[in-house]
Amino acid sequence: KKGLIYKGHKIVPYCPSCGTPLSSHEVAQGYKDTEDPSIYVKFKAAGEKDTYFLAWTTTPWTLISNVALVVHPNARYVKVKHNDENLILAEARLNVLDGEFELLETYLGKDLEHKNYEQLFPYVVPKEKAFYIALADYVTMDDGTGIVHTAPAFGQDDYDTGKKYGFPFIQPVDDAGKFTAVIKDWAGEFVKDADKSIIRNLKDRNLLYKRVQITHSYPFCWRCDSHLLYYARSSWYIKTSDYKDQMIENNKKINWYPPFVGQKRFGEWLENNVDWAISRDRFWGTPLNIWVCPECKSLESVGSISELRKKGKLKDGSSVPEDIELHRPYVDDIVLSCPKCQAKMIRTPEVIDCWFDSGSMPYAQWHYPFENKEKFDSELFPADFISEGIDQTRGWFYSLLAISTIFSGKSSYKSVLVNDLILDKNARKMSKSKGNTVNPIELMNHFGADSIRWYLLAVSPPWIPTKFDEKGVTEIVNKFIGTLKNVYSFYVTYANIDNFDASSHENIQLIQAEIDTWIISRLNTLIKQVITDCDAYDLTRCVRAIQSFVIDDLSNWYVRRCRRRYWELNLTDDKKAAYMTLYNVLIAVSKLMAPFAPFLSEEIFTNLTGRESVHLEDFPQFKEDLINTKLETEMKTVIELVSLGRAARNSCQIKVRQTLQALYVPEKFCDLIKRMEELIKEEINVKEIKYISKKDNFVTYEIKGNFKVMGPKFGKHVKNIVMALSTLDGNRIVEKIHEGKDYYLDIDGRSFKLTEEDLIISIKDREGYVFESSNGIYVALDTNLTPELIKEGFARELVNKIQFTRKENQFDIMDKIKIFYSAEAEISQVFEEFADYIKSETLADIIYYVKIPEKDMTEWDINGKVVYISISRNIID
Repeated sequence: KKGLIYKGHKIVPYCPSCGTPLSSHEVAQGYKDTEDPSIYVKFKAAGEKDTYFLAWTTTPWTLISNVALVVHPNARYVKVKHNDENLILAEARLNVLDGEFELLETYLGKDLEHKNYEQLFPYVVPKEKAFYIALADYVTMDDGTGIVHTAPAFGQDDYDTGKKYGFPFIQPVDDAGKFTAVIKDWAGEFVKDADKSIIRNLKDRNLLYKRVQITHSYPFCWRCDSHLLYYARSSWYIKTSDYKDQMIENNKKINWYPPFVGQKRFGEWLENNVDWAISRDRFWGTPLNIWVCPECKSLESVGSISELRKKGKLKDGSSVPEDIELHRPYVDDIVLSCPKCQAKMIRTPEVIDCWFDSGSMPYAQWHYPFENKEKFDSELFPADFISEGIDQTRGWFYSLLAISTIFSGKSSYKSVLVNDLILDKNARKMSKSKGNTVNPIELMNHFGADSIRWYLLAVSPPWIPTKFDEKGVTEIVNKFIGTLKNVYSFYVTYANIDNFDASSHENIQLIQAEIDTWIISRLNTLIKQVITDCDAYDLTRCVRAIQSFVIDDLSNWYVRRCRRRYWELNLTDDKKAAYMTLYNVLIAVSKLMAPFAPFLSEEIFTNLTGRESVHLEDFPQFKEDLINTKLETEMKTVIELVSLGRAARNSCQIKVRQTLQALYVPEKFCDLIKRMEELIKEEINVKEIKYISKKDNFVTYEIKGNFKVMGPKFGKHVKNIVMALSTLDGNRIVEKIHEGKDYYLDIDGRSFKLTEEDLIISIKDREGYVFESSNGIYVALDTNLTPELIKEGFARELVNKIQFTRKENQFDIMDKIKIFYSAEAEISQVFEEFADYIKSETLADIIYYVKIPEKDMTEWDINGKVVYISISRNIID
């Protein structure tokens, strides 16, 4: 009705294997870098001895259908003597000649118009005038010879020039891409396969100047991977070019993630919009809804099955059945009566481009306008969000926009997330021939679908090519999935021991410890961040934030710091608060991760709550009043101090179980640390925390000259400056520089100003201490070991080995035990002095000394001392 459908005879990208033309956005999906022959061909100038026009082509098979040569009207062309022949080509392309040449004549391109040459392959002798020079502006001097071989049946520019000049139309290639019988030497051969023998034929006739192989981007069929041919065919078109400006404006209103795809790749595609070739020559598909009158050429379409039954009849005169199958060949039996001349109208045999089907999806899924019209117009259209691969910028994204712009005047989607390809770990495209593919089903069977999903989101944003490395999936399983499962298992284990039912405490107000308040604050901050990032379609930030929260905040800090609360024998209010806090956090985390890891979140949620599904729950909402920014900042500082303390232990290689005397921290954190002093002491395993005003008490700065900087600056004085630096107190120099003051060095009556870049500053720890710093925070660890500290280290090692033995013997967590040991006097003394500590940590009632080790005892190395240990359940009747 809008007059936007027409039938035209155009050069179309055509797949000879599928037997159908492709639309421009289908072609865009199939480009590949491929090797093709690049040949320079000599066309004999008519009436001139040994004179040739030198042309260039990468499609030798089209030379069979050559009818003209085209030059740029305003470019300079020359005739040169070369290898005893006269060659005519563009002056700007003389570099294609191999060897010396002599310049004979110069012309403008327009001077060559209508000059004749001899037909290259005289299989088809046309009646129309042909084989002469024509003019066109599309000829470039970037490659080739500046003379373009022209075959109007196989190129759009060629076709347009042919119409302008009235060239004959030679198309001796059938629908299968094979030469017809008239081309006797290559009859029945696929055109691309004939390239080599066509080149050999030219060489044998001394018409080939040279041949090289080039790699260039060539379109292949996105379905069957066959070479596409540019082929003149009649096809039905939609005048999408009439809506180019409106599509461009609609595109500006779409939220593209990432933005540059919409602005550049898709935007530039719309700027160069051409009419959509809508018809396909296929047996199966959606029939093209056009009936044609053979008499008056009128066109008719129908808008529904009821309209089709009303206007149409079957070819035998019977009525169209109600359950008519709307596909070929059934619909081809229906004829309409021409409203103008009453002749029988026959449906055109083509089917519709399948991309038209997919682009109609927003309407078709709701059976619009036959159903849901009011709801569709008010709330179902346009879609809030769509997502597909980057190749769909010229596929589905385009067909959706084109159809909705023409039909509804606006885009059918508000936001689009574009995802890129998955490459191998070396950033190469996966290919079976390279052997670098992965089997997704095997991966999911081995790691689980959630692990694969989480890894793909966490490793890089969806719009960046993903370098897939199986080691990364293993890391996700071990660090994130495994950690979350451990936290969940920890809660379930202790809750089951206490028969704790969270549902019965959900409405009870419990007094929370400060660490509970902190983890709830961190949870609400996380929810706020995830919602913000989801709104911005930044899924990578979402999953990384959840992952960091689970590993660092929940597991490594909250659960670690609260373990003793769960070990309490009685179900105190504090223990209930710990249970409810961990329960609520696990529920919220399962909801947050449900869109990304649907299976694990479902298992955790349903097992904890007994409710039907996490996917039927509302997404979590943050509560601003539960976010305590000050507490989060303070706890972050404490965590950083603990982290530095652990790093200090690692650097001096003293086990965490060996108690040390003191950790020194900046006095500016005094008030904060005193509140959490016991927590820090236990984490670092030190007896006390001390406060310092300056870190210089624990480090010595060694200063050396930076010759690369000082050399150009101080010249011959550098040697004296370096010697002077070696005698000075490095701490004083660094102190001044860190205070932002200038440091001047006086030598032989001259003063030299030194900056930090003039110096190489290294730090040396004070004897008996290890210093660590990061982001302006620092700690110093006292590593001096007294006999008392060594004993305590022994005690902690013993606890560790006994706990390991409990686990190996598969004792229940709350089982009471007896401990049997055999050791030398030093270790026996540790058992005696630290008996209460060992018993409380291991749930032991009795510790027995055994003079001679028994067979069932396990030998352990406790910091160089041999100890034999066994345990048994202490069953009390």
